[in-house]
Amino acid sequence: MDFTIFTESWQIYLEGFYTTVWMVAVSLLIGLVCAIPIGVMRNSDNKFIAFLAWAYIYFFRGTPLLIQLYLIYYGLSQVIEVQGTLWQEAWFCALVAFILNTAAYTAEIIRGSINSMPQGEIEAAKAYGMSQLQAFRRIILPSALRRALPAYSNEVIFMVHGSAVAGIVTIVDLTGAARIVNSRYYAPFESFLFAGLCYMVLTFAIIWGFKKLEARYLRHLQPLTEITD
Repeated sequence: MDFTIFTESWQIYLEGFYTTVWMVAVSLLIGLVCAIPIGVMRNSDNKFIAFLAWAYIYFFRGTPLLIQLYLIYYGLSQVIEVQGTLWQEAWFCALVAFILNTAAYTAEIIRGSINSMPQGEIEAAKAYGMSQLQAFRRIILPSALRRALPAYSNEVIFMVHGSAVAGIVTIVDLTGAARIVNSRYYAPFESFLFAGLCYMVLTFAIIWGFKKLEARYLRHLQPLTEITD
């Protein structure tokens, strides 16, 4: 292995790392905000509203992220005028694709978490005289979000790995940086190995962070022996 490639190209990888982190972070944040109402709509008694949420989730969970990115980046220009707008920017199209994709997966996670709520918590909220909206805002939604943490951590990791498709549309993320380095030195093993290590470090940092969140917010669900230890 030629380690001089790493020392000479670390600035490119640093730029790619920064791009990957901010794009994933923004898409996850906006996607989570969008996913909460979509997940609630999925459980709606109104069949039309529930169908709209189901159709959205079904489409974005049923098609690859790469296809969604291509449809937005390459196909949108056939439907609307994109010249002079953000839609002609690769980073914006990738961000929109990431948001729409992660919102669908997260909405399904939230829907399942709401449906798995213990009936006793809901009955206790009613016993305190809370309305349905108050019970949802104070009890159901916070409890569902806490219970969704383990499943949502997987979605965050999948989003980090899935963001590698951004390099295909000229964005210099970690994968894009590896392609640039490979084109300069013709060393695919070293170029992509270092990018893979960066993804691995980011993944383990996410796992560590979610373990801390789960230990704090799901402590009441742990066995008594684990809490006392």
